[in-house]
Amino acid sequence: MSASAQFLCSYSSYASLPFDDGLEVAFAGRSNAGKSSVLNALCGRKALARISSAPGKTRHINIFGVDRQRKLVDLPGYGYAKASESEQRRWRREITRYVTERKCLLGLVIVMDVRRPLRETDRTMLALCRASKRRVHVLLNKSDKLNPSQRYASLEKARENLSSLYPDASCNYFSALKREGLAELQRVLSAWFKVNSSDFRALPPLK
Repeated sequence: MSASAQFLCSYSSYASLPFDDGLEVAFAGRSNAGKSSVLNALCGRKALARISSAPGKTRHINIFGVDRQRKLVDLPGYGYAKASESEQRRWRREITRYVTERKCLLGLVIVMDVRRPLRETDRTMLALCRASKRRVHVLLNKSDKLNPSQRYASLEKARENLSSLYPDASCNYFSALKREGLAELQRVLSAWFKVNSSDFRALPPLK
């Protein structure tokens, strides 16, 4: 992914999004799953997507441009218990509309904490993607928090569960800190965007 990726705009609702054209890949996940860190590592930018110590800060649909045609979309985090019930309903409504109606959406990367994958809200998101026939890549983030045997066990268990929840979904672990799983994520996105894998070459260290 090119380090020239840049923030374009933030939208408070699905209805306010720009024209439904080009090619988009969306990143979804629970509020504490680390979506912003994943996006920053993918794009080789330290602060492309805002990272906060407090979960639930992504409350809009944020769009980042890779080039004139391709975009990455950071969806509002779900499952944030401290948000009001009305606000949580609004987020679910906007995410549902985006996943089910957006024609230029190629697929979703669903980011989960490797230590607590496939929680109820993650399963709900997977069911929505499956019903909408959206491609899905599950990213088990924060893999540096586990030792190799624990990481492998979590990955195998997640893949086993996905075989019934969404058999077509791919899955791998990821660490923004150590860049583990970055090459696999780049490979998935290159296939979705239909570009050469060399366009998603290894990035220099973050500065």
